[in-house]
Amino acid sequence: MNGFVNIIKPSGMSSALAVSLVKKKIYKQFGKQSIGHMGTLDPMASGVLPMGINQANRLFDYLLDKEKTYVAEFTFGYITNTLDSTGTTEKTTDFIPSIDDIKQKCNDFVGEIDQIPPKYSAKSIGGKRGYELARSGVDFELAPKKVTVISFDLVEQINDVTYKFVIKCKGGTYIRSLCRDLALSLGSLAVMSKLDRVGAGVFSYENAILLQDFIDADSIDGLILPPDFVVAFEKINLDKKQTQRILNGIFDQKFAVLDGFYRVYCDNSFIGIGDVKDEILKIKTYVRDL
Repeated sequence: MNGFVNIIKPSGMSSALAVSLVKKKIYKQFGKQSIGHMGTLDPMASGVLPMGINQANRLFDYLLDKEKTYVAEFTFGYITNTLDSTGTTEKTTDFIPSIDDIKQKCNDFVGEIDQIPPKYSAKSIGGKRGYELARSGVDFELAPKKVTVISFDLVEQINDVTYKFVIKCKGGTYIRSLCRDLALSLGSLAVMSKLDRVGAGVFSYENAILLQDFIDADSIDGLILPPDFVVAFEKINLDKKQTQRILNGIFDQKFAVLDGFYRVYCDNSFIGIGDVKDEILKIKTYVRDL
């Protein structure tokens, strides 16, 4: 079995625990399967957590840089060691910027920007995770990295110190760091007090299921998304003879299509992602055994 399940992870649960619960449910119905996930969510965060089953995991490479959409709340007036409301307060300030000032400053963070990841993150430093070093009291610095913010909009003032934002960005962007940097640019301090990932590429709330509903389902057959759901490339359909020749490494067939990636099928059954160069097709990523 190959495919995806798009889980809505609840706040207060680690991504690792969510994956383990999904594994347990899938194992119970289908036996042992290989399960992976796309883009870890912090324990405090909620939202879509797409998981791949078996060879469908190979398609995550085509999704990692896709657009992600977050609904976040930033609370001004203090900063913590984790850059979110779960951490220990390090500094406070009485200055709370106005809604108009915040809206105007958001524009400065749209596009490709340099961003320093949070120390309490899964970033690897010398073979260890940043959060492991931070919890151990090790002093270290993280280098800035290029990230892309597509849009950054303040949509609501929740109370005197808390604002809601909708942020669209490419993979690798830390919303906690965006919160820190926005506040500092305004001469203030802030923490991320709520985060909900509402979209990750083609995965959204519309094609997702609550974790508990997945666990409680009598059967999960209808809850598994097909592997070709995640890629929008044009389609090439091969017959069995063509497929076998390509699998045998014989690339003498011409396909009158433009260079690039394609969804490849054998008798309308999805095989994987093909790469065409000079009208020659090679299978780049298999997602099923033939």
